[in-house]
Amino acid sequence: MPRSTARVRRLVAPTTAWVLALACVACSRTEQTPGGAGQPVTVLVTTVTASPTPNIVELPGRIEAVRTAEVRARVDGIVERRLYQEGTDVAAGAPLFQIDARDYRAQLQQAQATLQRTEAVQVNAAAVVARFKPLVQRQAVSAQEYEEAVASLQQAQANVSDAHAQVDLAQLRLDRCIVTAPIAGRVGRAQVTEGALVSGSAATLLTQVNQLSPISAVFTQSNTSLLDFQQLVASGALKAADRKHVEVQLILANGQEYGERGFLDFTDLVVEPSTGTQTVRAQFANPARTLLPGQFVRGRIVTGTLKSGIRVPERAIQIDNGAASVAIVADDGSVVRRNVELGAQDGGEWIILDGLKTGERVIVDGWHKVQPGMRVNAQPAPASPPPTH
Repeated sequence: MPRSTARVRRLVAPTTAWVLALACVACSRTEQTPGGAGQPVTVLVTTVTASPTPNIVELPGRIEAVRTAEVRARVDGIVERRLYQEGTDVAAGAPLFQIDARDYRAQLQQAQATLQRTEAVQVNAAAVVARFKPLVQRQAVSAQEYEEAVASLQQAQANVSDAHAQVDLAQLRLDRCIVTAPIAGRVGRAQVTEGALVSGSAATLLTQVNQLSPISAVFTQSNTSLLDFQQLVASGALKAADRKHVEVQLILANGQEYGERGFLDFTDLVVEPSTGTQTVRAQFANPARTLLPGQFVRGRIVTGTLKSGIRVPERAIQIDNGAASVAIVADDGSVVRRNVELGAQDGGEWIILDGLKTGERVIVDGWHKVQPGMRVNAQPAPASPPPTH
């Protein structure tokens, strides 16, 4: 081998080793921090604490009228006029439809004439009895004739009573030709038009009246959740709310909160066999008629207070394929991913039912820049303002 070649090899060998060493250091730093940075990523954390927390249960529900009345025909006849404006509020007893009343007016007059005849017969029978009474004492009239006169009077009196009943019935039928609202509320669209033949025996549906203020929201709750609630109360972890003052907040279909708070007024004691659910109902004021029967809503029911509840800011929660998790900074400064069970949202925070313990540090900001096992620089997040209701 020539001397020049050997000399080149002696010079290249140390240089190559030095380059490889620098590359290894660079790779080591790249593995420790993203992007090859020399310092750990800074994240903002909040330390988990336990405090009395409202136990909020969210349930799906639907709006129902407190009172609903189907307005149906009670006499046979032709509808002459609709007497109300569809979709407006009406008072109890307000006229809604006019049915042709000529037949019923004639029947009333006939019944009144029958009453007059029976009253005339009664007057005559009473006069006969009055004449026979002193005569029978002097034996100028037989007792049998007197008894027949008394019986005729009693029959005449019965006929008068029957005629009075026929007059009342005829008057009632005539009055029913004006169909009125049985309750106060908002009246719906008419199911019949002028000229339609309606039947009292078939109870033809004419319209419907719904009382919209107050109004009810009906929710379904699984029996399993109710059993879990009872166990929490029995263990002392949950202080149940007064059953007469269980507050409910409605979430409308567009995600907005309904301004009026309601309270539970009914809990069904029967479990539906096909679904395993129970029904609960709350009542709400509805002055602006925002809530309408049939609307789908969600109810946030405050069932009590968790004595040691845990809450974390909403932005700390990561939801993937329906599973919720948080990133935690361990004691050694490394990142740990932890699955959690979520409760309800309240005031910009999630209530955590399971998965966190007091004293753990949850990453609030910056969790999207780190991976499990990576060391981070944890700094306390600024305190959030107290929730407003």
